[in-house]
Amino acid sequence: MAALGLIPRSAPIEITLSGSNLDLVMKTGNDLKSVIEKIPGSDNVRLSVEQGSPEYKIIPDKDKMQRLGLTTAYVGMNLRTAFTGNDDATLTENGTEYPVRIWFDGYSRQSYEDVQRLSIVNPMGLPIEVSQFATVERDNSPSLLERKDRQPAVTLTSDALGRPSGTVADDVVAYLKNNPLPDEIQMTWGSDIKRQNDSFGALGSVLLISFLLIYLIMVALYDSFVYPFVVLFSIPVAAIGAFLALNLSLNNLSLFALLGLIMLMGLVVKNAILIVDFTNQLKAEGKHFKEALIIAGKGRMRPILMTTIAMIIGMLPIALGKGTASEWKNGLAWVIIGGLFSSLILTVYLVPMVYYLVDRLKEKIANRKTN
Repeated sequence: MAALGLIPRSAPIEITLSGSNLDLVMKTGNDLKSVIEKIPGSDNVRLSVEQGSPEYKIIPDKDKMQRLGLTTAYVGMNLRTAFTGNDDATLTENGTEYPVRIWFDGYSRQSYEDVQRLSIVNPMGLPIEVSQFATVERDNSPSLLERKDRQPAVTLTSDALGRPSGTVADDVVAYLKNNPLPDEIQMTWGSDIKRQNDSFGALGSVLLISFLLIYLIMVALYDSFVYPFVVLFSIPVAAIGAFLALNLSLNNLSLFALLGLIMLMGLVVKNAILIVDFTNQLKAEGKHFKEALIIAGKGRMRPILMTTIAMIIGMLPIALGKGTASEWKNGLAWVIIGGLFSSLILTVYLVPMVYYLVDRLKEKIANRKTN
């Protein structure tokens, strides 16, 4: 019986353990539960499968059953009647039907001795006690049977209180790195952590693709492979400010913050493009690249300041917002503000320096070819 749908999956942290040995799965689940309960921020840690009520297990011996003229189906039917009764009969009185359940008289299903002395009449009419062909064991049944990939499984769930669920999950991963699970046990993340991992992976790919597309577009516009590379140096300095702003504002690297990084890539290259493009124009007019860089830096400082400060001020209401779900959008705004600010300060120095080194190298190579 699969019971995956019986436990609500609303907890942000969800870990599913599965393996071929149910006892080992339960032991591993209980051990991991005790560890997660000690992690700061974890709350209401629980297992989907818990130790259930006590029960008796009747384990038949097929050789003895065959010698006594009993079959598994015949014994099962008689045991079912003994434990649950028979409700096939009904009593009709004045047009009203009453269900009738037939029970064994003087028999206790909770008594170990009564279960062993239970008599079953074989097809030849001979009464045979259960203890003659089967072993009766006391055990505890699980509260439910959960399976993953046709193997016994248990799901461990936890709420996150006062800390992001991703941070609590990182502590769990750090513990498992030093204390790995048994080889027979497979672990999979679910709920928020699985969605975060999938989303972070997808957004990471988008980040790389956007970086490549920006470069290729500038290659087509500049008709050069070198100067677009110079422009891209503005992106790492923007990332420095973005992560610093997240740290200072006590925000976490969320999905919205990653979206802010992707947006930031298109915003910060603007400063470098203004400098590189104006320098190329001055060089086309016959100026030396060193002189052209100095003139371009001075001439483009004002538009860089105007556009960057305007964007920073425009993002402040989102960054400082305190309304419903504002914490989701605060990270995005702080990433953009920090990236723009560091780009404003560092790009006007770094990009001209890289441009200068590239043109100086090109000049040396040209002189060597001439000589």
